[in-house]
Amino acid sequence: MTDTVADRPRPPDGDWLGTPFLRFDREGPFGIVTLDRPEARNAMTAAMYFGIRYAVTLVEADDDLAGLVITGTGDVFAPGGDLGGGNGVDEWMSFGSALSMEVTPFETLRQSIKPVVSAVNGLCQGGGLQIAMCSDMAVVSDRATFRVPELYRGIADTYYSQMLARIIGPVRTRDLMFTGRTLSAQEAVDWGMVARVVPHHDLATATRDVLARCCRTAPHARSVVKSSLDNYMGLYDRIGMKASYSGPEAVEGFLAFKGRRSPDWVHQELRMDGRL
Repeated sequence: MTDTVADRPRPPDGDWLGTPFLRFDREGPFGIVTLDRPEARNAMTAAMYFGIRYAVTLVEADDDLAGLVITGTGDVFAPGGDLGGGNGVDEWMSFGSALSMEVTPFETLRQSIKPVVSAVNGLCQGGGLQIAMCSDMAVVSDRATFRVPELYRGIADTYYSQMLARIIGPVRTRDLMFTGRTLSAQEAVDWGMVARVVPHHDLATATRDVLARCCRTAPHARSVVKSSLDNYMGLYDRIGMKASYSGPEAVEGFLAFKGRRSPDWVHQELRMDGRL
């Protein structure tokens, strides 16, 4: 009998993460979450964000699992939220409101009891880069690229400005956020954004080796160190970021993205064909 999505158990039962675009596999002591939406280049729906959050808690509660790997399919890890669906302002307002801290996995990743390692197999930006940064470790393919395009979408992402400034410093944070430049894997490791870059064909093996090493450390002592590091990262401006999501620039950024054009805040002489 063919297994269908409808036949699978729903949370909190089994390994079904609530969306067909996430796969959860068990490999010995590890849970493996794979973003699997190639037709949309792994663009993340609200359900996908929540599914990753749920996967962390699933692994935490399962004595048979020691840690979690998050990865993507093809040449994309995760490009962030899906801005291509819908057809207007109402769609943005509903999507933007869905990306609250009650849905997104970032805080859950930062607080995870068991180790989480992101295997960054390709393009990584927006919410995808936040997932990699909030994981305990990120192992990166030499084909991976990184970008923070939120300001081109009219979003004041204070989570990025807080975390990146702590990780790579304010000067490089301005470079990434104000220019929207694409960073190569080697640049990311040189800047201290990620810990290690490996040849693409070694990514799966290297990621599992890193996770195994993390899982061999003493859990309570590790949690104390993790708490200390989390305190160093600090809190971001939640109120300001929420206000930005519901503001006119975010709406225009969404409509411009959908229309494959420059937003109307860009000077006429600086507008470009296609999306920024």
